Amino acid sequence: MARNIQSLERAAAMLRLLAGGERRLGLSDVATALGLAKGTAHGILRTLQHEGFVEQDPASGRYQLGAELLRLGNSFLDVHELRARALVWTDDLARSSGESVYLGVLHQQGVLIVHHVFRPDDSRQVLEVGAMQPLHSTALGKVLSAYDPVAHTEAVEGEREAFTARTLTSEADFEGVLDLTRARGWAADVEETWEGLASIAAPIHDRRRMPVGAVGVAGAVERVCPDGELKPELVAAVRDCARAVSRDLGAGRF
Repeated sequence: MARNIQSLERAAAMLRLLAGGERRLGLSDVATALGLAKGTAHGILRTLQHEGFVEQDPASGRYQLGAELLRLGNSFLDVHELRARALVWTDDLARSSGESVYLGVLHQQGVLIVHHVFRPDDSRQVLEVGAMQPLHSTALGKVLSAYDPVAHTEAVEGEREAFTARTLTSEADFEGVLDLTRARGWAADVEETWEGLASIAAPIHDRRRMPVGAVGVAGAVERVCPDGELKPELVAAVRDCARAVSRDLGAGRF
């Protein structure tokens, strides 16, 4: 069995202590409450302070939780709200399209799948919540890169690996795809990431009209692109789903 890392356990205990006790605690208070030597407690507090998880009051020298924890908490709440608002609409999209539905958000240098609705048939499928997808080749990633400046930077500055012969790796080609995505409001991936698979995605915006995620369908290329063309009804269904979730998040009418 893997052993826990003691320093991380102590840091977590410190954060819980600061969250549940008085507004500010001194070094002695923290050390005594956790049964630590003052030097050990001070070292952990300084590390947490450097990372923004803890702040020290310059007048009293006492410690409190830092702004970085609030930012991380808000990020979690945003993703949680996005998923909660999307549940009904993504279920409807899977039913109407007959394909798998994915909800993705920007995470580090890729797309994090935060919700996955199985294709409504009896085929064997694997839940992909928590999986990462590339920004430059997937429909979800292209949408995020087109509408989110941070995602755009990550995609342009990062390595654009050629997964198949169809993957666009040059910056000029990629920027052209993003321009097209913004112009028509959706993106596609036809065997650019996985042979035999195609996907369509559209952006989700919040009440500030900021891009907070993307929703899309994915399936066998012969179903999504019969006769070599994306099914217009699938494109329309994905865009309608994205608009509905955006409205539920307060984005107003499109």
